[in-house]
Amino acid sequence: MTSVAAPGHPNEDFTGAVPDAAVLIDGAGIPGAESVCRHGVVWYAHRLGGALLSRLSDGREQSLAALLADAIEQVTDSHRGSCDVADPISPSATVALLRCRDGLVEHLVLGDSVVVLDRVAGAPLVSADRREVIISGAYQSILEGITPGSDEYHRVLAELRANRNQPGGFWLAKDDPRAAYEAVTGGLPVTELTGAVLLSNGASRIVDRFGLTDWPGLVALLGSSGAAGVIQRVRQAEARHEVPADDATITYCTELDRC
Repeated sequence: MTSVAAPGHPNEDFTGAVPDAAVLIDGAGIPGAESVCRHGVVWYAHRLGGALLSRLSDGREQSLAALLADAIEQVTDSHRGSCDVADPISPSATVALLRCRDGLVEHLVLGDSVVVLDRVAGAPLVSADRREVIISGAYQSILEGITPGSDEYHRVLAELRANRNQPGGFWLAKDDPRAAYEAVTGGLPVTELTGAVLLSNGASRIVDRFGLTDWPGLVALLGSSGAAGVIQRVRQAEARHEVPADDATITYCTELDRC
């Protein structure tokens, strides 16, 4: 596991593992969030990650979506009395989960984190939730034609955020446990896999934004250079293309046949 903050900023990502499961959380920060939640995005991401690891370690016979719903509810309840948890700019996060159980490797993706399952035969299976990317892209051209900070700019941003955790929109972990049941989920027999990778969108951009490699190439690169080497290449690409750096986190799981 490797997690590197964007330079000059606190790391809003979280990752952790127990013997048969792994968790990756990518906290989402929106300017002004401190006015509605005194805890902040880092706190939310770590609390949600910790709640998930606790549930994954105690052998609960629940689906990954049900575990995530319980964790969202627990974290929301822990600051409902002091923060405006329902405000659109209160802390939220994307989630990637992996669990090995009864010979099956299960995964869950909510938001723009990514899970890559490296198969014994054939190309890796990539599990991604593209809804936020698609919807945000539709607003990007509009925002580019508006003066940043203007009333119209804030109106369009509010319209974009109104798509969050709504039917036909995109889904994140925030204050509504029902969002967990909108996640992308799946599973494969452990005998069909050689490894698995969880990535925050700040790390997956080596493939899906910069195109420095493809998903099979990413798995090979992890084997040769490790997660730190992959993130270093992301940082170099960000500098070369003058793209603002993002927190980048990778959890690389191997020897899945032990689970």
